[in-house]
Amino acid sequence: MTIRTRLGRIPWQAFVVAATAALLAVLLPPADSARATTGETRAVTGESRPVYSYDRAIRESVWVDTKIDGDSDGRTDRVAVDIVRPREPAQQGRRIPVIMDASPYYSCCGRGNESQKKTYGADGRPVQFPLFYDNYFVPRGYATVLVDLAGTNRSDGCVDVGGRSDVQSAKAVVDWLAGRARAYDARTGGKRVTADWSNGRTGMIGKSYDGTVANGVAATGVPNLKTIVPIGAISSWYDYYFSQGAPLYDSGPEWLSDYVESPAARDRCAAVQKQLVDGAPRNGDWTDLWSARDYVKDARKVKASVFVVHGMQDLNVRTKHFGQWWDALAKHGVERKIWLSQTGHVDPFDFRREDWVPALHRWFDHYLMGYENGVDRAPMADIERAPGEWSTDRVWPAPGTAARTTLRPGTGDAPGVGVLGSRPAPSGATETFTDDPKLSETDWAAHADQPTAEKAAFSTAPLAAPLRLSGSGKVTVTATPSTATAHLSAVLVDLGPATIRDYAGQGEGITTLDRRTCWGASRDGDSACFKETAPDTEKVQQTVFSRGWADLGTYADPHKGRPLTPGKPYTITLDLAATDHVVPAGHRLALIVGGTDAGLIDPPSTRPTLTLDLSRTKAELPLTGAAHALSGTPKAPHTGAGPLAGLDAPRLGRPVPDAR
Repeated sequence: MTIRTRLGRIPWQAFVVAATAALLAVLLPPADSARATTGETRAVTGESRPVYSYDRAIRESVWVDTKIDGDSDGRTDRVAVDIVRPREPAQQGRRIPVIMDASPYYSCCGRGNESQKKTYGADGRPVQFPLFYDNYFVPRGYATVLVDLAGTNRSDGCVDVGGRSDVQSAKAVVDWLAGRARAYDARTGGKRVTADWSNGRTGMIGKSYDGTVANGVAATGVPNLKTIVPIGAISSWYDYYFSQGAPLYDSGPEWLSDYVESPAARDRCAAVQKQLVDGAPRNGDWTDLWSARDYVKDARKVKASVFVVHGMQDLNVRTKHFGQWWDALAKHGVERKIWLSQTGHVDPFDFRREDWVPALHRWFDHYLMGYENGVDRAPMADIERAPGEWSTDRVWPAPGTAARTTLRPGTGDAPGVGVLGSRPAPSGATETFTDDPKLSETDWAAHADQPTAEKAAFSTAPLAAPLRLSGSGKVTVTATPSTATAHLSAVLVDLGPATIRDYAGQGEGITTLDRRTCWGASRDGDSACFKETAPDTEKVQQTVFSRGWADLGTYADPHKGRPLTPGKPYTITLDLAATDHVVPAGHRLALIVGGTDAGLIDPPSTRPTLTLDLSRTKAELPLTGAAHALSGTPKAPHTGAGPLAGLDAPRLGRPVPDAR
C-alpha cells in the first residue's frame, strides 16, 4: 500500500515513521488552537501537517436535539452525528475545528464516485466515513463530522427537502459544536454530551443535496460557521423543479423525500409528504413552500466564506443555481471563490484531484485553522477551457460583462435559418416553428444550419476574434402561440470543431479507472484510496453552452402562470443559466429558440406552433471582445450539408440531486 503526498507516493511504513517523528517534535500550534488556550490572536503562517494518529482517532456518535418535532411524535427530533477526531489535541488541552458534511444519502444511496455508505461496528461505533475528508484532515488536526439529516439513517424526524427540518438538522449541529445546543449519547434518553473538544469553528462541505444544505445553513447567518464549500449545489429549490413555470421533472419534492427517508420515517411522515404535495403544485406557480426553500433571498445573512464548485454542463443541478447564488453573495460582499469545470454533475475530487485536495487544504487551513497562507488574496476563479486545461481569473465574472451586449436575430435565406448580429430585424420579420417534444437541444444544434420545423436558429458570421461569455444572460422573445399552452427554450451554441468532455455520457465527463491513489491515512474498514478518473472526451462540431426555459404563460409574472389566448403575441424574458465559455475565432455563435427541450423540460399539454416577432426578440449577453469578434457582416449560413456532430441527447434523469 502507498500513500499519496504532495511530493508523490511513499511506502505506508515510511508514512508511519514520519508521522510518529512529527508527533514527537515541538510543534507551533495553529492560530485557533492558540486562541483557545492562551487568547493569543497573532497570525500563523504555514500549513497543517499530518502529525496525529488516524488509527488511534476517537470515533463516536451523538444525537443532537434540533428543537423541532417534524414527525409530530410529541418529542423534539434528534439527528445522528458521527464524529472522527484526533485523540492527541484533547489530551493536550487543545480544541480543534470541524469539517462537516450533512447528507440524506449516507444509508440509502452512498456518497462519491464509489457510492460509499456509512458503516458501523458491532458496538455501534462508526467505522467507514465516506469520502476522503476524514482520512486526509483528521491527521492534520481537524475533526470530521457527518450528519444524517432528519428522517434518514439513524435520525428522528422527516425529510422536508430543503425546508426547515433539513436546514435545522445541520444548523443544530453547528450550534452544538459551539456550545449552544444539546446532544446525547443515545437516540432517546441517554446522557448529555458536550463538544468540549471543538473550538466552535466549523466548515461545511458537500456535493449536490449536501452542498445545498450548506447553502441553507449559511443563509441563516449562524455564528461560528466560518466557510462553506457547496459543490454542484441548489440555491433555490423551486429552480430545481421548475424554470419560470416550466416543469423540469414529472414529479415533485415528495418523490425525493420518499426516496431518501429511512423505512421508519416513511411510516411516520405521511403528513409531511402531503405538505410537500400540496405546497408544490405541478402548475409551476410559486408558493410559500418555495419561499421557505429559497436561500438566495437570504444571502445578506451569510457570514461564512464560500468556495463554489460547479460543472458548467450540469444538467441535474443546473447552472442557474450557482449563478444566482454567486451574484447575491457578491452583492453583499461575501468572501468567495469559484471553480467551473466542463463536466456535468461531478465532484472536483473526480475531475481535478491532484489540484483539488491541496486547494481545499489551503482553504480550510485559512478559514478554520487561521493560517495566513494567502488563499484569500489568490485569483477568484479557476475555469476549465478544454478537458484538463484550466485558466484563472482575478475576479469573476470577467470584467466588462456587467453591461450586457445586445444581439438580435434576423431572417436568412431559408426558413428557420437566420442571422445574429447587432442590427434589429425590420418590422414584420418572423420565424415559425412547431413544438416537437421528442427533440432536444442537441437535435436543434446538430441542424442549426438547416431548415427544420421544430426550431428557429440564428448565427453570426465566423468570428474575427475570440468571443467570451462570462456570467448570466437573458433572451427576450415575442411569440404568438397557436394553442392555450406553450413552453419555450433558448440555447446558445458554439458552432465549430472542439474536443469536449462527454457530459451527456454515463460518467458526465469522466471515466473511472481501476487504479487507485491514496489521500491520507487508512485503517481497517476506512481506506484513503480511491479510484482514479480520466476525462471522457468527444470530438464535436457544435457545443451547447448556455440554456434557458420558460412557460410562456408566465409572461406577466415569472412566479404565476396564465392561460394563453391563441393568436395573441406575448413577450417574455428567459434567464440563461450562468456559464463561462470562449467561442474561438473562426467559430460561429448561434442562438436557437425552440419549444420543449426533450429530457430537460416537460412538454406542455398541447403541441403549439409559435411565431416569433424578430423585431421584438433579442439576446442580452455578458460578452467580452464583442466589438472585434462581431466586426463581420452576418450572412445566412444555410448549406446543404448534413447535421453537425455532437453529443447524445441529454438523458432524462430521476429528480434526485446526486444519488451517487
